[in-house]
Amino acid sequence: MWPTWINMLSWWQWAILLAVPPAITLLYFLKLRRRPVEVPSTYLWSRTVEDLHVNSIWQRLRRNLLLFLQLLLLLLIIVALLRPAWRGQKLIGHRFVFLIDNSASMRASDVEPNRLEQAKLQASALVDNMISGDVGMVISFADTARVEQMFTGDRSALRRAIESIEPTDRPTSLIEALKVASAQTNARQRTSENNEQNTEPAETLPATAYILSDGRFEQVTESSLGALTPIYIPIGTPSPANVAILAFTVRQDENQDRRQAFARLKNFGTKKSRVEATLRLNGNLYDADRVSIGPGEVQGIVFDVGQIDSGVLELEIETHDCLDADNRAWAVVNMPQPADVLLVSPGNHPLELALGTERASKLAHVVVEPPSVLETPEYETAALGGAYDLIIYDRCRPATMPQANTLFFGRVPPVEGWSLGKPVEAPQIIDIDPNHPMMQWLAMDDVLIGEGRPIGVGPGGDILVDSDAGPLLAIAPREAFQDAAVGFVLVEQQEEKSEGRTTWFIRPSFPMFVLNTLAYLGHHVQASGEQTVRPGRPIMLDIAADNRSVLVAQPDGRTVRPTATRTGQSSFSATDQLGIYEVRANGECVSRFAVNLFDSNESDLPPRQKLDVGFEEIAGQAGWEAARREIWRPLLLLGLFVLIVEWYIFNQRVSM
Repeated sequence: MWPTWINMLSWWQWAILLAVPPAITLLYFLKLRRRPVEVPSTYLWSRTVEDLHVNSIWQRLRRNLLLFLQLLLLLLIIVALLRPAWRGQKLIGHRFVFLIDNSASMRASDVEPNRLEQAKLQASALVDNMISGDVGMVISFADTARVEQMFTGDRSALRRAIESIEPTDRPTSLIEALKVASAQTNARQRTSENNEQNTEPAETLPATAYILSDGRFEQVTESSLGALTPIYIPIGTPSPANVAILAFTVRQDENQDRRQAFARLKNFGTKKSRVEATLRLNGNLYDADRVSIGPGEVQGIVFDVGQIDSGVLELEIETHDCLDADNRAWAVVNMPQPADVLLVSPGNHPLELALGTERASKLAHVVVEPPSVLETPEYETAALGGAYDLIIYDRCRPATMPQANTLFFGRVPPVEGWSLGKPVEAPQIIDIDPNHPMMQWLAMDDVLIGEGRPIGVGPGGDILVDSDAGPLLAIAPREAFQDAAVGFVLVEQQEEKSEGRTTWFIRPSFPMFVLNTLAYLGHHVQASGEQTVRPGRPIMLDIAADNRSVLVAQPDGRTVRPTATRTGQSSFSATDQLGIYEVRANGECVSRFAVNLFDSNESDLPPRQKLDVGFEEIAGQAGWEAARREIWRPLLLLGLFVLIVEWYIFNQRVSM
């Protein structure tokens, strides 16, 4: 590409400047004027011979290094005044936060060698284009964020931090990364606010946040940008092939004498895929199947696993796709134990009927109490002592959350982050999360709701049922427990009788929802093998917390000690790896659980071309802005060097 020029002088200034080189050259052409001097006769003839060498006003130009150096210096000055430059690129801003996604989808191999390595290469290229005075920070993020390198102008340190980022199998959450980046960017502002002696206004520290990701995460509904200017750099190809296992569970049949393994596969690619599914029991081949799945289609597979009481089932699919993490799934089969469930309700016949079915009674022992029980010391002792696995609050809520999983109807937990919006008439259900264990095998498109109140979910929560008015069913973690809330009531008390406020309890999906809830929140699934723990999520272990010999063996063989809780149980949160975890007490395996990806956001690989952060839309771009790469500074430095050389040579000749 040809360089561009900028004229820095007017025409008469250029005329004066361009007259200097000929003037210097003329000085070297001119003869020196000799003045007459009387000399001894012995020198007379030699001087006469010398004068014969010059017989005109001008003398022939001889090779002279000083002349060439002086002309070169003037040439460099003239070119520098033209400010030559090439069209180039530069980073946007002077303070940078490099947010690098290392979630499960970034393991995809649709770009060489994979998306994470490609993101690291692009981030390193951005660092290489930092100039003197620029500072940067490196943050890796999946569902949590980690500061790999604080603000520094040392580009080597930034490159080392980028290179140290490792892939994970976790899902993605941009909101946590933005919160960490915004907090670090506004660090000087917080320092000023906390300094009581500082009367100057707080100074904000704006920065450019480069988000290197495939965008496979939930929309950020709240703005956490602060002083950040976001730039989204999409990573990945537009149409990668991928077939994923989205569900894998083990259930007993209606007669409770045999078990069946259910799997749900989805083709996220644009072409039809032929899939070989292999089922292994305790590492040995048990069964196999072959299915063809069209683009965007969902296919179910059922395996009859017989009368097994315990064991580990592994499902693996073989297909040509770009992500391996969702091609394997595990389930643990153990003897189930009924859960202890408390229903606190002023009267709810449909709910009590669903909890009293034969299948529900095999999953849980249910006790029904009125809301007045919440004021009794017996309830407080039982709830805070962990006597129940699940407590269902119907149109009521406790002052203090129990040491148990909870489900609320018409209310939300008294926990920070949860909220209940204003009533909305006849909200329409538009979407459910079929991947969550509470919502598996459900269809709610035929459910009508008289009145609903949208739910604001707590930190780390998932929306299970969404409507045109907002979320109507959500779940969120609380320490080692799970809290779920339904934003509408099943029945409403009218004088001495109750009146239905929805058609849900007369639809087939309602009793199935109740069974799923008893299995998932009642810890029944932990024993039976129907539970799937997502990477990074905590799990409660029915092992005494004061037992110092309890260890959990991860899939890679390393052991981790679980955390004690107030309920006399153990909480384990080091669930980063996919696979089977063994709970060992005194060196013996007492139980197992599985960690599977089961995340459609991570398996749906085409990168998003734009992000929505609060009310702001961030379009994908390259992260650069056009710039003139000027070289007049190097030219002047070279001219200074030429001047020093010329001065040195001149002084050497004078001293000789």
